[in-house]
Amino acid sequence: MAFANLPSPHPHLLSHTPTQKVLVIDDVDMNATLIASVIRSLCEVQIAHSGEEGLRLALQYNPDLILLDVMMPSMDGFEVFQQLKKDSRTAHISVIFLTALSDPSSEELGLNLGAADFIAKPFRTPVLLARVRNHLELARQRRMLERMSHIDGLTGIANRRYFNVALPREFSRMQRHNLPLALLMIDVDDFKAFNDHYGHLKGDECLQTVAQTIAESLHRAADMVARYGGEEFVCLLPETDWEGAIKVAQDIQHRITRLQLQNDKAQAADILTVSIGVAAARASEIHSCQDLLAMADERLYRAKNSGRNRIVATNAG
Repeated sequence: MAFANLPSPHPHLLSHTPTQKVLVIDDVDMNATLIASVIRSLCEVQIAHSGEEGLRLALQYNPDLILLDVMMPSMDGFEVFQQLKKDSRTAHISVIFLTALSDPSSEELGLNLGAADFIAKPFRTPVLLARVRNHLELARQRRMLERMSHIDGLTGIANRRYFNVALPREFSRMQRHNLPLALLMIDVDDFKAFNDHYGHLKGDECLQTVAQTIAESLHRAADMVARYGGEEFVCLLPETDWEGAIKVAQDIQHRITRLQLQNDKAQAADILTVSIGVAAARASEIHSCQDLLAMADERLYRAKNSGRNRIVATNAG
């Protein structure tokens, strides 16, 4: 009986370390361009020439760090900072204030508001580079910890916590663009009997193998598989209709069967098999992402109760 070794986090979660991004907000183009030229060796840089433009770019660009000039017309740096922190989509971004003000109270105000750092103008290039480098490293570590908190420790794929974030996000996108969204609920057949017969160590290895096999069946970066609980897995397939979802389900089922993992206690076969519930819909057809989840779960239930080792993709009746 062949099993996979303990897996590394699956590429769908930790495929690469993305280039870090910095947003420079300064109304003086010469200053912004100079700063960008200095730090471009460390990161990708975008420039905004006003507070209002900076707020828009922060949402679009999702930078790791913002360098924010204090003295700007219309909306100064402190106002921009407060707006950033009010918005849950930008509140996590570290901000370094840039200022020519020599008044210590300005620095105190910025730090009390929650700024990560203060850099005085005119800046020294080595100091600017060092501080940006340090804060980018802190941002990288925070993002890594966040990603690790979304990974199932046993299988190396996404966990339920991550799925619970990803599903409503994809459903919202589906609503905005009227795109199809599909879910597969997958359960390892007779896993309790397998676990009791072969032992928990082999049971864990079995789940690792199944998880990696499912992950290898998903060929698009946007597709994801998560461990939903115990021996149950869920696949989230954006922009996938009913027929496309069935094809993915069939591929997963065939791959699991080809593993030929012995399961003498199985009811459906003497090898390890899976049952799959398939659901796919557009926004006009369902009210919420929970409707889609309930649909897939109900179909999985019917697959389990009609003999196991099968795919159910239609309503009862």
